[in-house]
Order: sequence, then structure tokens, then C-alpha cells
Amino acid sequence: MTWSLLLALLKRLPQGLLSRGTGWVADLRLPGFLRGPVIGGFARVAGIDTAEAEAPPEAYPSVGAFFARRLRSGVRAWPADEDAVVSPVDGVVGAMGSLHAGRLVQAKGMDYDAGQLLGDAEEADLFEGGCFLTIYLSPRHYHRIHTPVAGRIRLARALPGRLLPVNLAAVRSIPELFPTNERLVVQMERRRRQGFAGEGFPEEGFPGDDRPPEPGIAWSAGKEAAAPGAAVALVAVGAFNVGRISAAFDPGWVTNRPRRERPGPETRRYDLQVGPGAELAAFHLGSTVVLLFAPGPGGEAPPPFHPDVLPGDEIRVGAPLF
Repeated sequence: MTWSLLLALLKRLPQGLLSRGTGWVADLRLPGFLRGPVIGGFARVAGIDTAEAEAPPEAYPSVGAFFARRLRSGVRAWPADEDAVVSPVDGVVGAMGSLHAGRLVQAKGMDYDAGQLLGDAEEADLFEGGCFLTIYLSPRHYHRIHTPVAGRIRLARALPGRLLPVNLAAVRSIPELFPTNERLVVQMERRRRQGFAGEGFPEEGFPGDDRPPEPGIAWSAGKEAAAPGAAVALVAVGAFNVGRISAAFDPGWVTNRPRRERPGPETRRYDLQVGPGAELAAFHLGSTVVLLFAPGPGGEAPPPFHPDVLPGDEIRVGAPLF
């Protein structure tokens, strides 16, 4: 069956229902004697490096639990610079560049609207003149999402949608793919002392702390107020047989729920301070992350991406982006 025929078939199928069915199967608890062979076999087929996981395959109760595994301590590094902007995931770099006229590049000759991606045209204006980066997670990658910056989570928005594939073939052939699919949008204000920054969200600065935070630890209140930083948006895009994205900062909030449980877009506002590397969300089978960075206060663009950040190349969580 050709890709075009397969895609045409998928468009006509109940993608959300099928994806929830796949999730149900993946979450089935396996008998102890089957866990090693089944999960280990899945890891070999998918090309997963089990040595990086915090536990061996036989320690996980289901394929789904292994898929959303955490990493063993020390296998990823975080820059010592507390102002660093880093990759929030392991994956493969996709489209990247400047954001102009509210459009982002999806693939050569194809672009899409930032307002539709974020679910709010006014919020998209924050990023005009900034830049964006797309990272694709294949089944072999680590599937937890971390904060790309230290700062504050200001809001999150769950946007129901389709669950079409997001692999390279789909990205090159399906117009408006990312703003069409189910997604979880997380808007942050970057905590900063140095480096590029913009006006961010229209609120005062927030308490800082002179001690560099450990990855995953929230910033503590201190006597010194840091300047507000530029807006950063992280968009976790669901895909076929993925759909479910869980929010670590709001336990119990997941995407791809039955329609009766999610009548439409849902926006929640927060004032959560998070340190670099804090766990933000998790894909429960694999997909794509799109990052948007706002320009500086005078409209100046963020600096060029790091020379090692190139389309088609592997990137790891914690790797510098600028």
C-alpha cells in the first residue's frame, strides 16, 4: 500500500478512538515472566537504548510504562549557565528559522499559522520577529519533555484535533499538519539575568535566587527580583497512535480523552516557577515538539541557533539551542 493511499485511509478512520485503543493495549499489565521478553523485544525492534533507562525492561509493568520511562541519573547533562536555553527533548531537528507574518515553516514550500498552532492569535503576536524550532521524536527516543528554560509557566492550553502521522513523509505532504493535530501548548516566561530577552508577558518580575538550581527543581523565593524574560512557547503535538500527552505540572490533565470529556479547547492559567530541566510533560508513544521564542524588547531577533543544531541531526535534552 502506498503512503498516499495509507494516509487517505487514516483520514477516514476515527484516529482518536484507534489511538486510545493502542494506548489501552500498551498499558496492559504484563505477567512478570513476560515483561523482560516482551518489553525487551519491543526495545530491540524500536532501537531503544535500554542502558539509559532508570530501570531494566523487566521492571516495567507494561510496554506503555516503559515507553514513558525516565532516564538513569547522569545520562544527560544540563549546562551550568542558569540562563541557558536548551532542547527540552531527545529527537531529530526538523524545520527551524525566523517567524514572520505569523507563519512558521513546516517543510520546503509549506508553512502554517502560529495563531492556529497556539490556539490564540493575540498570543502569537508575542513571537512575531522571533524564531522557532521543530523536533521530531521517533519511537526509539526518550519521550519525556523538560523545560527549555528556567522561568514561569504562565498558561497551558489543550487543543483537540486530529491524530495524523507526523513522520517526515507526513510533514512533507499534509498541509497545516501541526495546527491540525491534537496538542498541548505551554507558555512560559523565561527567567533571565543575561542573554536575549523581550517584554514577555505583561507582569512584573518575579523573585529569583542566586543559587543555580538543580534540574527539575522549582526556583525558590529570594530577596532579589529578576527581570521578566522573553516569552517561550512549547507545543507538544500528538500523532496517530500517540494522542495522549500528560502534563507533569498539572497531574491528571491529559489529551486525547473521549469527546464527551473534552468538548473543546481548554486553557488553564498558572504562576508556577520551574528550574531548568524540570519535567514538563510526557508523550505516551512519540511525536513532535515545536518551540517558539519571542524577540527582544526592541524587536531584535534572538541570536542564531547553535552551530550543532541542524535540520536532520539528532539532539538530546539539555543540549544548548543558542
